[in-house]
Amino acid sequence: MLRVLAVDDEEPALEELLYLLRADPRIRSAEGATGATEALRRIGGAVDAGPEDAAAIDVVFLDIHMAGLTGLDVAQLLAGFAAPPLIVFVTAHEGFAVHAFDLKAVDYVLKPVRRERLAEAVRRVAEQVGDRSAAGHDTAQDQIPVELGGVIRFVPIDDIAYAEAQGDYARLHTATGSHLVRVPLTTLEERWRTRGFVRIHRRHLVALGRIDELRLDAGSMSVRIGTAELAVSRRHTRALRDLLMRQGAR
Repeated sequence: MLRVLAVDDEEPALEELLYLLRADPRIRSAEGATGATEALRRIGGAVDAGPEDAAAIDVVFLDIHMAGLTGLDVAQLLAGFAAPPLIVFVTAHEGFAVHAFDLKAVDYVLKPVRRERLAEAVRRVAEQVGDRSAAGHDTAQDQIPVELGGVIRFVPIDDIAYAEAQGDYARLHTATGSHLVRVPLTTLEERWRTRGFVRIHRRHLVALGRIDELRLDAGSMSVRIGTAELAVSRRHTRALRDLLMRQGAR
């Protein structure tokens, strides 16, 4: 299911394109931007948030002739991103096709947009997104980049014992130290739910398999992970106890 950003500075054309995209069952979400500046801001935020975030963008359907930066300018800027979304150009002009494909565009759709032609572009995008996912699963999805002394390192997610909220950041704790990342704890909770991480408190997300002890004291609960003792909020107490019991029964 694809997450789409459509960009066109002519609102009627943008609304028509969004209508056609949203009617395609392969599209999970389709949002619009009315100019290059807005599009770049949203794409930059999506790339920073990561591929599992609700704001993530798989593909940009991009007009070429726009006020200010053109679609070709936007594509050139996106080429400098580490993991940019795919691009499909949607334009009334035939003469830029060669340049568009030099910029690694997946497709080049001419206006007025026909439903069948757009469906073919979506098919090509879905195929490439699937190929990307298969190629990147063992590396990007199993690690998280952290900055240490101006150098980017990749920490295996399996090495992380728990994460601690620090405002809009999270501190990741491993056996050898901790790392601050610019990702909210709620985002990590969503991304890592299938990897055995559970929320025990508004401040803490823990790897279930790293819990050494579960402690009950006067009706309150805490967990020990290595030398750290972390409180479990009342809201999460029952769910955590049930999860640990099910894990122990296996």
